[in-house]
Amino acid sequence: MEFRAVHAGAPTYLDAATAAPLHPVARQALLAALEDGWADPDRLYTAGRRAQQLRDAAQATVADCLGVRQDEVSFLSSGTAAAHAAVLGGLAGRARAGRTLVHSAVEHSAVLYAAALGEAVPVGVDIRGRLDLDAWREAVPAAGVALAALISASHEVGTAQPVAAAAEACAAAGVPLYVDAAQSIGRASVPPGWSLLTASAHKWGGPPGVGVLVVRKGVRWRSPYPGDDHHRPRPVGALDLPAVVAAAASLRAVLAEADAEAVRLSALVERIRATVAATVPDVEVVGDPVERLPHLVTFSCLYVDGEALLHALDRHGFAVSSGSSCTASTLRPSHVLEAMGVLSHGNVRVSLHRDTTPDDVDRFLAVLPGVVAEIRKEAGM
Repeated sequence: MEFRAVHAGAPTYLDAATAAPLHPVARQALLAALEDGWADPDRLYTAGRRAQQLRDAAQATVADCLGVRQDEVSFLSSGTAAAHAAVLGGLAGRARAGRTLVHSAVEHSAVLYAAALGEAVPVGVDIRGRLDLDAWREAVPAAGVALAALISASHEVGTAQPVAAAAEACAAAGVPLYVDAAQSIGRASVPPGWSLLTASAHKWGGPPGVGVLVVRKGVRWRSPYPGDDHHRPRPVGALDLPAVVAAAASLRAVLAEADAEAVRLSALVERIRATVAATVPDVEVVGDPVERLPHLVTFSCLYVDGEALLHALDRHGFAVSSGSSCTASTLRPSHVLEAMGVLSHGNVRVSLHRDTTPDDVDRFLAVLPGVVAEIRKEAGM
């Protein structure tokens, strides 16, 4: 199959849900921190004390941005590492209560892999990807439940979850709630009531390699790492302090822009949702059209191979991703789309960022129908 590239200039990046472009403030802070943040912050000599000051300041900044105490915030090597620490540490801290994790069926795979090490009870979602609250309220108080996990908003379809209502059910049952807020932080507020929370800096425009774990005071958490501190999580190996400083600085900058960006990007997403449905035959736009993240939209095209579609769009100058990569090794679609009961083939996730322009969106919408039509023609559909 051969496609002519129609773009001019640099490719258009529309995959911020995987990693947002580095925020200018992050770049500035990273370069500045490289001068003073190279030493071990746990050493007592001058360079170590300076590094410790940078670490403490970054911790205080993130705590202030999230509305929590400074000593409740820890930095780990990635969002995945933070999610693993939240699940495994939360279960370990509540071992006397049981070893069962109740979680939504649409959690990130990092949470599901951690859950698979013990006992897990998944709770389903509706066709829009929203948690079945009645089933959640029934599952959480069951005997042996030590922890519950609910993603703040779907990383694949953007649907916002009823965190506040889920937290109320957890509080009534005396079960801590862990919230994976990787896609929400910097984009949308996370309702209160949670006990543990994680985020990932490169999702909001910080550098990669920085995960954030928040464990609220009074929550029983025990480090799942051998020989580590039992009260505060610690990174495995040396902390990338310059990256941590850049992550904190960029989070403050991103939050200052968040409300205006949410309005701007939500309007662009609405344009994508409406135009794709009107111009591409046999397409299903998935996720909640209202209760959703402002920057993300997912749609599935019938009679189209998802991998072929992503490669074709890449040749036309658009970097997007799929929420349902059906790989040769597993031959399984996305567990999120599967749980929702929606079309999972020919799936495209478009996620916007602060550098995305209306022209970028218009060019994507102009190219998409022809690309889909050509793939279907080649497939004999």
